[in-house]
Amino acid sequence: MSDYSKLVSNLTEEQILAKFPDVIPLNTRPNSRSSGQSDNLSTRDQKAFVGHNDIQIQLMNENCIVLDWDDNIVGAATKKTCHLMDNINRGLLHRAFSCFIFNDAGELLLQQRAHEKITFPLLWTNTCCSHPLSIDDEIGTKHPGDLTENVVGVKTACVRKLDHELGIPIDETLNKGKFHFLNRIHYMAPCDDPAKMWGEHEIDYILFYKVNKGEQLTVKPNVNEVEDFKWVNLIDFKKMLNDTTNYSFTPWFKIICENYLFNWWEQLDDLSKVENDKNIYRML
Repeated sequence: MSDYSKLVSNLTEEQILAKFPDVIPLNTRPNSRSSGQSDNLSTRDQKAFVGHNDIQIQLMNENCIVLDWDDNIVGAATKKTCHLMDNINRGLLHRAFSCFIFNDAGELLLQQRAHEKITFPLLWTNTCCSHPLSIDDEIGTKHPGDLTENVVGVKTACVRKLDHELGIPIDETLNKGKFHFLNRIHYMAPCDDPAKMWGEHEIDYILFYKVNKGEQLTVKPNVNEVEDFKWVNLIDFKKMLNDTTNYSFTPWFKIICENYLFNWWEQLDDLSKVENDKNIYRML
C-alpha cells in the first residue's frame, strides 16, 4: 500500500470533518445542487480561477459527496473544495461516475472535453464523466451495503449530465437503452494546469449504457462542456489510443482502458459476467 493510500485509508469520518472544515456533515448537508457563490473569492480561489470561464466557475459550487476509504458518505463539499490539489494531497475523497454509451452497432461514444473546462480541458474521454450530487435522489446511503441505492443515485446523476453535457434528452436516455453498473475504481490524478491547483481523487462508479436495437440517441453537445465527439468501433478506438500526436486522454479513462475496457467491450452482448461487481479497485 502506498503512503497516500495509507493516509486516505486511516482517515475516519471524524478526522475528515475536523481536517476539512468546508465539508458539511451528512446530517446537516443542504439538499441542494449548489451552495455558495463565486463572488468575494478568497485569494486562493482567485488564483485558482484566473483565466477560467464564468459558467465553469459557477459549476464549482455544486455539492459533491465526500467519502471515506470504504465509500461511506461523510458529508457534502463543493466541487471546488473536492478538486483543489491542496485538499486532495491531504486525502479528501469524493464520489464520481464514468459512463460509456454504446450504440446498437457496438460503437462507443467518446467526447473531447471543452477548452473551457477547468480540469483536464481538451482531453478525450469516455461518453460522460461527472459526479452524483449531495441531493436526495443522487446521494444513495451512508453505508453502501449492497450498493443498490448508490447505483440508482449515480444513474440518476448520469441521466442529468448526459442531457447537460451532450444534449441527450432525458426521455431518450430513460427509454432507448439500459444502464449496466460494472464496478468501482479508486484513483487520484493531478491536472496538468499551469498553477498545479486542480486534480481528481474519486471512487468512480463505472456505467455501461447500451442503446436498444434499432434506436438512436440525439446528441447535441453543450459547447461549454464538449469540444467534439465521435462514435468509434473497437478497431478505430485502438488506433486513436496509439495516435499520441493527435489524441490525449483523461487519466481515469486511461486507467479504465488499461485494466478493463477491452475485456468489457468484447462481452458487450452479454455483460452478466462482469456487471454488479461490489469490489472497489484501488489504482493509487
